Amino acid sequence: MNIPVDFVWLEATMMAAVRITAFLFIAPPFSHGAIPARIKAMLAIGLALAIGATVAPGYESLGTAAFLGALVLQLLTGALLGFLVLAVFSAVQAAGNLIDLFGGFQLAQAFDPQSMVNGAQFTRLFQMTAIVLLFASDGYQLIIAGLARSFDAVPVDGMFDISGPAEAITGVVGQLMLASLQIAGPLVLVLFLADAGLGLITRVAPALNAFALGFPLKIILTLVLAGIVFLTLPGIVDALARQALGLMQGVAP
Repeated sequence: MNIPVDFVWLEATMMAAVRITAFLFIAPPFSHGAIPARIKAMLAIGLALAIGATVAPGYESLGTAAFLGALVLQLLTGALLGFLVLAVFSAVQAAGNLIDLFGGFQLAQAFDPQSMVNGAQFTRLFQMTAIVLLFASDGYQLIIAGLARSFDAVPVDGMFDISGPAEAITGVVGQLMLASLQIAGPLVLVLFLADAGLGLITRVAPALNAFALGFPLKIILTLVLAGIVFLTLPGIVDALARQALGLMQGVAP
């Protein structure tokens, strides 16, 4: 019994699987440590089989050396796309870090081995909430859609202009701190004004213990205002998912 094998389709699907695997191991929410590596690999193979019919037409079989070089290129392309998504969603983590810093929670920081985040309560809370919202709001489907469209922009046997990814990386890193300040900026400003007010009270009445008064006051302010910021996270995560989709589509010229 002869089983025909389309080696052109097999090569194209294999290179697509390499790009998707590199992407899933870096980009949130799939990069979370709670998702086993076996599940990520199975998901990558399933997506590659689904995309194989799209990437195979027009693909020409390569030699051994060219094929290995193309595999490395697909690995780098998937890692680049995953890094762009990771950098976009790091704004939520950075916002939580600012809240911990100005709210006095930074002393209780710990390392979370699953999300690979080293931070205090609000840093980890915002990070976990963003991951949950990505799944609950179907934002992960936007990310997968952007990954699928990347094969139209950069074929499995094609090259991309290095200026496009370099510009995207520069832009997303520059927007990271701006986005985190936009998320946590009002709360940070209120906490700064609270510190300034406590300093003025200490100058007026030196007998008052500013530290004994300041810690519970800042904790109350942080919890109340962080709750308001927390309520805005669904809209923020949705906007970040759409921004990540735009960046992934802008990698190719």
